[in-house]
Amino acid sequence: MQYRRLGRSGLQVSEFGLGSWVTFGKQVDLSAAKQIMARAYDAGINFYDNAEGYESGESERLMGQAIEQLGWSRDSFVVSSKVFWGGDKPTQRGLSRKHVFDACHAALARLRVDYLDLFYCHRPDIDTPIYETVRAMHDLVSQGKVMYWGTSEWSAQQITEAWAVAKAENLHAPVMEQPQYNMMVRDKVEAEYLPLYSLTGLGTTIFSPLASGLLTGKYLNGVPENSRLSLPGYEWLRDMLIGENNKLEQIAQLNQLAQQLDMPLHHLALNWCLRTPNVSSVILGVSKLEQLEDNLQALTNSSSLNQQVWQQVDDILGNKPAGPERF
Repeated sequence: MQYRRLGRSGLQVSEFGLGSWVTFGKQVDLSAAKQIMARAYDAGINFYDNAEGYESGESERLMGQAIEQLGWSRDSFVVSSKVFWGGDKPTQRGLSRKHVFDACHAALARLRVDYLDLFYCHRPDIDTPIYETVRAMHDLVSQGKVMYWGTSEWSAQQITEAWAVAKAENLHAPVMEQPQYNMMVRDKVEAEYLPLYSLTGLGTTIFSPLASGLLTGKYLNGVPENSRLSLPGYEWLRDMLIGENNKLEQIAQLNQLAQQLDMPLHHLALNWCLRTPNVSSVILGVSKLEQLEDNLQALTNSSSLNQQVWQQVDDILGNKPAGPERF
């Protein structure tokens, strides 16, 4: 496992992180979570991603139990949470000072840790003044309850505003952003955020590198049972991902390219994300131990990948952001 700095910070995070969205508390029980996390830890993965909104906190409770029972030394791993969707009541949602503090304390209890390494604003909150949110995050960092704070799915303008407020008021500024990034979704990471990497030192911990399984090729002939897109409550995700037939045509062409390279399509897709220097960590989402083992093999299955291959991928996708060559 290789490690990358989280933006301009001194924190080293593994190229692959382990996420819990959709899996922990829904597809993965405590026994499986311990197996998956133990294998990830042994493989060198040190970043474990979570959020208050994942299965209404059950994902964090499960991960916290696993961490405690595995007996990891607290200085050997990085764990995150996110604040925005904590409940149905007005004080349980958004980025007000009250909810930011409540969410942090609740995450600490569920995860069974004394501090969060990373704490994200899960979405922008247009109803809360940005200064209030920045100040709340600053205070949590100053109190030692959070090491680094950042954002998830914010626009470049919103991140810049938060960073500017922090700098003007001498407060702790956002360090990282967690956007979706994969072959099908690339504008934010490759274009919109481009000025922020040098201006603010922004790091990215990207999610959905396989587009919720679309880039494994398993949906080319329909939606298999027990797959992520077959789960109750995730019909919106299924419609968004496979409702556009042109995407499936592109997936089929990418699959042919991967076969020519003698590797699975998802290995090609994971390495495609890692080719981007401004990606600090690629978050994996797995529901079975064998899926993790398979994804880890992508790191050793990259010797045939070069700029010529990435050009072939761009030719198939036809979605590379306009502008100067970036990587």
